[in-house]
Amino acid sequence: MHDRHFDQLASRFAEKIYGGAKGAIRLAVLQADLKEVLPERPLRVLDIGAGLGHMSLWLAEHGHQVTLAEPSAPMLDGARQRFADAGQRAEFIQAPWQDLPGQLQQPYDLVLCHAVLEWLAEPAAILPVLHQLTRADGWLSLAFYNKDALVYRNLLKGHFRKLRKAHYAGEGQSLTPQQPLDPLELAALLDGHWHIHSQSGVRVFHDYMPVEFQQRAELLDLLEMELAYRRHPTFAGLGRYLHWLCRPL
Repeated sequence: MHDRHFDQLASRFAEKIYGGAKGAIRLAVLQADLKEVLPERPLRVLDIGAGLGHMSLWLAEHGHQVTLAEPSAPMLDGARQRFADAGQRAEFIQAPWQDLPGQLQQPYDLVLCHAVLEWLAEPAAILPVLHQLTRADGWLSLAFYNKDALVYRNLLKGHFRKLRKAHYAGEGQSLTPQQPLDPLELAALLDGHWHIHSQSGVRVFHDYMPVEFQQRAELLDLLEMELAYRRHPTFAGLGRYLHWLCRPL
């Protein structure tokens, strides 16, 4: 298994990951969590696996100095265009995460690593690099595809054969990640190196709604309810993604 990049899938990635209510909920939860902790001063921000730059652009628009690192040239080109259209500036680096310690000399106030771990051959291998690139008094914003939610979704759909085989990855052009993460296993890997300051679920109910209810619901209502229940002790763990804000130890 190899790390997966998205050279041939940039447009489909944009539609599936950032388009519609799913993308809006994802951005709303990530932004709400970050607003709670970030200081009111310009920060140096590194976005690893920046994709099309949606989160980085939001941070740049709030006055932060942003560096986007992305291995896929088409994705990075899309991010550059997004920044140009918005009249914002940033540094763009086309590189896999393995190359970043050799290219970046100073740690950052905020490191974003969103929807990256689940596409890596060895997700644990990136964790020391994230620690190295985050200031001692900085923040790591870690969002990952939740294995528990994927299992639950397959239970609801009656995909019992897939569950017995423990085969979760999508195939071919699928955007189902190859390595969904078990939250307990990831927390154990972070233990002793990071303090998990907060945990939120991203899309704790939307993806489980019948399609006709999804289509009927108003986006503002969906956003309000997703934000309200993102840290509910019963529902947070059902988020299709989990967002953890961490501080180095």
